[in-house]
Amino acid sequence: MNEPPGFSVGPLAREHRARVAEILRSTENFRDEEIDVALELFDESFVGEEYVFIAAFAAGAALVGFACFGPTMSTDRTYDLYWIAVDRAAHGSGCGSVLLAEVERRLEALHARMLVVETSSRSDYTATRGFYLKRGYVEAARVREFYAPEDDRIILTKRLAGSPRQGWGAVA
Repeated sequence: MNEPPGFSVGPLAREHRARVAEILRSTENFRDEEIDVALELFDESFVGEEYVFIAAFAAGAALVGFACFGPTMSTDRTYDLYWIAVDRAAHGSGCGSVLLAEVERRLEALHARMLVVETSSRSDYTATRGFYLKRGYVEAARVREFYAPEDDRIILTKRLAGSPRQGWGAVA
């Protein structure tokens, strides 16, 4: 995989738990209960659950970002991207792109058909939505006022290489 200079991708270890929480807090996008959910998934990933965490490390082995994905229950090779977070100090460094590319690479090796991302319509998520759209994701659905009044749930999808209807993003 082509990684920007200074980044390497690898697994997370249990001792990274506090740093994962720090990264989530640094983004200033996640509420405490959302951070608790991420940490619950992190803990479950070490006891046989199907959640996969991958990490991006900067030079010197500092954890600067992570992604979490897993299979979507009762589907044919569809996966959810539960979390992708990069320390605010590393935004714009290419770290998020490295993580997303690694998730997609791993899923393509599993012959996954689709990756699904859920995000918010709030204005502080504009850059997040742009990040995914720039990388070939398309809006497949929107649930109005799902999270709160004036905060829609936006579902983005991407068909993965080798899947039927490759490049179609949304299910038609």
